[in-house]
Amino acid sequence: MPKRVLTGRVTSDKMDKTVTVLVDRRVMHPLYKKFIRRSKKYAAHDEANLCQVGDMVRIEECRPISKRKTWQVIERNGTALWGAGSLPAAGAEQGAAA
Repeated sequence: MPKRVLTGRVTSDKMDKTVTVLVDRRVMHPLYKKFIRRSKKYAAHDEANLCQVGDMVRIEECRPISKRKTWQVIERNGTALWGAGSLPAAGAEQGAAA
């Protein structure tokens, strides 16, 4: 199954290696047929701490990194980040040490 990719704006970069991304979407009201703006905040992994407040980023689903963080930043202001989509597998650290 393909990973979901969302586009949003960084609203907070105060955490280490984590940014908060606000994703807006438009949905049609079922009765009145008017488009309504819905938004949701996602915690996304930013390995290099490059993203700043106001940046437009693309985030991609990944394995759970922490309790709230299951997304990672793959693109910032139209430029791909180095190492995007290359989170190590859960047992990769153990296999490399042996």
